[in-house]
Amino acid sequence: MKSTKIDPRIVRTKKLLMDAFINLNHNKDFKDITIKDITDAAMVNRATFYAHFYDKYDLMDAVITETIVVSIIENLNDYDRLNEETVVKIFLALTEFHTNLNTQLSTQCRKSYESYSSKIEQKIKAELEDLFYSLLLNQQFRLDSESLKIGAAILSWGIYGASVNWQTHSSLPAEQYIKKALPFYIDLNVLKESPQKR
Repeated sequence: MKSTKIDPRIVRTKKLLMDAFINLNHNKDFKDITIKDITDAAMVNRATFYAHFYDKYDLMDAVITETIVVSIIENLNDYDRLNEETVVKIFLALTEFHTNLNTQLSTQCRKSYESYSSKIEQKIKAELEDLFYSLLLNQQFRLDSESLKIGAAILSWGIYGASVNWQTHSSLPAEQYIKKALPFYIDLNVLKESPQKR
């Protein structure tokens, strides 16, 4: 079966629109950015914009997914087991993201970021949930799917919350913080136990 190649012009135009949107966010609040602002900055017409994105929210979603979420998650897909080392590396990837974002925001429009910070958080948690589910699936093959999904949700929200708490309330280095948090975060012995029969 032949793989369909994406026209490089489509990729290039999409990138132009995304870059224009990112640059506009440096100086304007998201709510004030118009489609005209984006198309003018990208030097394309409105029809071209709508050929790629439904509206500016769809564009925002693509930017968050492709520039923020991917940069965090792509480095975590090498893990096939949930253990202390994996949890530490996931936490450190999140804290690096928060640190880099904070540095960027000091020179860019913080108000604009606040307009879609909840969307960023939602996407990162969803990606983490998928990651934890696959790790649990590799190890907890005797547990039912629903139990694994619940565990993945708890783990993803917990580690994301810990990374936010580290960023906003802790003076500890990230490595020390996660070492102190591990006993409260997950009982890794649960990964060795069989579920009780009901």
